[in-house]
Amino acid sequence: MNGAGWIEPGAAVEVSRMSEVLDLQQLLSSLRPNLGDGEFVFCTFTDIKYGERADLTPLGVFQEPEGMTLIVPRHRADRAGIEYDSCYRQITLTVHSGLNAVGLTAAVSEALARRGISANVIAAFYHDHIFVPAEDAEAALAALQALQH
Repeated sequence: MNGAGWIEPGAAVEVSRMSEVLDLQQLLSSLRPNLGDGEFVFCTFTDIKYGERADLTPLGVFQEPEGMTLIVPRHRADRAGIEYDSCYRQITLTVHSGLNAVGLTAAVSEALARRGISANVIAAFYHDHIFVPAEDAEAALAALQALQH
C-alpha cells in the first residue's frame, strides 16, 4: 500500500476477515477517519472498455450509461494530459462498516453538508471512502472526527 492508501497493482496483500459493524452508534464512535496523502481526480471516458486505462492505476472504476468514470491520482492524470474539473482528497473511515449498515452515509453526508463540504462517498467491502474537495479536506476530517464523540 502506498501513502495514498491504495495498493499498487501486483502487490502482495494479506487479507484479514475483520468483523463488520452494523450498529450506527457503534460505527460513529469507531469511525477513525484517516486523510490519505495525495490528490485524486474523477475522469470520464466514453470510448474505453474496462482495463484499457490501467496505466493510470485508477483507485476506482464505475461504468455508467454515459461512459466509464475512473478515480485517478492527480499526478497520473496530469502526466497523461487528461482534463478534469476538480481535485479531491480521500478520507477513509477505518471502521469496518458492513455493506448493510443503515445510516452511516447519511450521518457523514449531513455532518459535511452542515459545513458546506461536498462528499463523494464510495463503499468498498471493508471501509467507506469519502472524496472531498482538496481545499476542504482538513475541515472535512475535523467534522468527521467530531462524529466520534
